[in-house]
Amino acid sequence: MKRIRILIVDDHEVVRLGLRTLLGDEPDLEIVAEAGTAEQALIQIEQHRPDVVVLDIQLPRRNGLTVCREIREKFPLTKVVMLTSSVNEDFVLDALQAGAAGYVLKQVGTDELIRAIRAAQRGETVLDPRSTSHMVNRLSDLQRESESAAFRELSPREKEVLPLVAQGRSNKEIGQELHLSEITVRNYVSNMLAKLHLHNRIELAIYAVQNKLDEYLASE
Repeated sequence: MKRIRILIVDDHEVVRLGLRTLLGDEPDLEIVAEAGTAEQALIQIEQHRPDVVVLDIQLPRRNGLTVCREIREKFPLTKVVMLTSSVNEDFVLDALQAGAAGYVLKQVGTDELIRAIRAAQRGETVLDPRSTSHMVNRLSDLQRESESAAFRELSPREKEVLPLVAQGRSNKEIGQELHLSEITVRNYVSNMLAKLHLHNRIELAIYAVQNKLDEYLASE
């Protein structure tokens, strides 16, 4: 049986000792080294080429997220499981963006960490359930913010014109529905194209659909 080779990175010696003891009992896991700083971690990875690095998110002088990103860039075959003492949705998102394969709370049982390590080795991603719920809420907030930002520069009148453009209406038809002159509608369309850095009505319609204009207008 091929064992998963692990590097433990945490600035607290007691934590490293505890992890070494807990993980060392698993027949498919092998602790090849440990480190207390980012600098030591990179040296140990270069020397031992572990399969998985269990990395504390809070390290002295260097943020664990930065270290994770550096590990993934320099050693793409090495997976990283972030270890943290608190649930922070921003950290979860940042960890995933940095290339982490897992995000586990220190307070969880050994089984969760072992599951995350094994999943990382298989190329899967595992998050602590509490972190996941926070992250889902945060992603929803970010999505709403993104949708709002997509139309933030448009005036109230332009927001009335845009859905009709997306429906394929002509300037004349839009003017009749909104009681505007055809020239005025054309000016609104031109202004929207300039604000959104688009080139024509087709791109404007596609932009409205891709950024979920209907949902945005319904939430206003």
